[in-house]
Amino acid sequence: MPDYPDHAAADVSELWKKRHTAAHVMAQAVLEIFPDAQLAIGPPIEDGFYYDFDLPRTLTPDDLADIEARMRRIQGENLPLTRSEKPREEALTWEREHGQSYKVELINDLPEGETISFYTQGPFTDLCRGPHVAGTGQIGVFKLDRVAGAYWRGDERRPQLQRIYGVLFDTPQELEEYYARLEEAKKRDHRVLGRQLGLFVFSDDIGSGIPLFLPKGEIVRHTMESYVRDVQTRYGYQHVWTGHLVKEELYKKSGHYDNYLDAMFPPLVDPDGPTFRLKPMNCPSHMTLFNAGLHSYRDLPLRYAEFATLYRYEKSGELNGLTRVRSLTQDDCHIFCTPDQIEGEFTLALRLIREVLQRYGFEDYRVRLSLRDENPDSKFVKDDERWVLATQALRNALEANNVQYFEAAGEAAFYGPKADFLTRDVLGREWQISTIQVDFIQPQRLGCQYIGEDSQPHTPVVLHRAVTGSTERFLGVLIEHYAGAFPTWLAPCRRSSCPSPTDTKNMPTAWPPDCARRASGRTWTGATKKSARRSPRRRCRRSPICWSSATATPPPGPSPSASAAAPTWARCRWTISSPA
Repeated sequence: MPDYPDHAAADVSELWKKRHTAAHVMAQAVLEIFPDAQLAIGPPIEDGFYYDFDLPRTLTPDDLADIEARMRRIQGENLPLTRSEKPREEALTWEREHGQSYKVELINDLPEGETISFYTQGPFTDLCRGPHVAGTGQIGVFKLDRVAGAYWRGDERRPQLQRIYGVLFDTPQELEEYYARLEEAKKRDHRVLGRQLGLFVFSDDIGSGIPLFLPKGEIVRHTMESYVRDVQTRYGYQHVWTGHLVKEELYKKSGHYDNYLDAMFPPLVDPDGPTFRLKPMNCPSHMTLFNAGLHSYRDLPLRYAEFATLYRYEKSGELNGLTRVRSLTQDDCHIFCTPDQIEGEFTLALRLIREVLQRYGFEDYRVRLSLRDENPDSKFVKDDERWVLATQALRNALEANNVQYFEAAGEAAFYGPKADFLTRDVLGREWQISTIQVDFIQPQRLGCQYIGEDSQPHTPVVLHRAVTGSTERFLGVLIEHYAGAFPTWLAPCRRSSCPSPTDTKNMPTAWPPDCARRASGRTWTGATKKSARRSPRRRCRRSPICWSSATATPPPGPSPSASAAAPTWARCRWTISSPA
């Protein structure tokens, strides 16, 4: 979230403006309770808003209730919001006089010539670019949700602030539906289901953010990776392997050292040799593979794919089950091609991504064209010519494939623009899953070349592509999307088909002890009375994730379409099955 959000009035919805204004109303209420509070930032976010405060003490639940009551009073007063502008020095003086050091820092970081605007409602004035609704009475239906810690500007070396989150919608019904979705999300929490289903664990003995997969979890992982590997092979990708350690010098050449250092683990120093890093990404290694041989334009496109374990030093407060880890496996691919092959290779990658997402039942997604930030101090590599080429090539490829997209400045990779696929699960939550990136910069930095039709060396373009991204993160999303009810092809248990639950004549004469208490009303799967006697290897066992292909009521959410050749669904939490 940017420190000083940049949104033109025409680019935002009325609901966005309501949430933005609600953040200001909350800040006014907090200052009534804590007159010496320092304000940081307060943007609108999906489902609501937040504001970061530097306060003299820790907030309590009673404080939240008090703040919310004051917000409702301010809402009832319907104070008009007025916009004003100040010259830089006047704005700095005003913020210093009011003891707002964080706002002073924000103003100092704005480019020269930038318009510095403020919004005022009654006695409260705040540095803000806007836009807002006309008055505080128009902010809608809200509820303060929780308090969390947040480092100033996301830097753990800076002060830790208190972040108050609020939820806001247009109607009470939407607010109720939001909290109903939250309750359903708790039931589907992959961290809880993962333990219950025997898929994965985390251990303090190993370390935070490093998942350990149990046998059933590894079966699911292996099935997921094998499926994508087979699809990629069918699409002409070649699978490679590049290890876990890389010399630090390679990342200095590629630009990762300057732009990605905070996400790397500390260096591994060899007293008698070079310094190494645990590999946080694959691109430099794949480009090194490309450089290992001579290439003609006839060899292109060349598609390298790898399921590689990567290591990223995520902050401890950002770790979240499988969806944010420090050790991850990425289905990474790099396509080396000529400039005139970009559109064709994008089309091929797009077809592959659509096929895989459809197979998993994700058909509600949108595409974000992630562009660089034009701020000269931003993280992006300074090479305007290649950025323009890459951005135009990616935009042309999207439009040639009739892909509807929206643009987002500041979301690009440091080396090039991206087309990010944002998909929604059954609870309506949005996840970034797949990506296609166009890179004119790294191959030039690392000396990648091919011999063109003119017999001269040329630098290839590299398309970075991930289908499901991180295996760990995607598995976490799948567990919650399916509520643990994996489709048959993905389930870690394999058994015979279900007889009808009304077929009581063929049921065993007695339930084993671990199933007897829960047998009533459950679907019975596997051995019948006669076959159970005949086959001593068949036995009843508790199997928390077995999903038969018998006809039954499907679990919540969309099932994969028929075109994906997916099996039908049936829930079967207690089964008779042959030992795996």
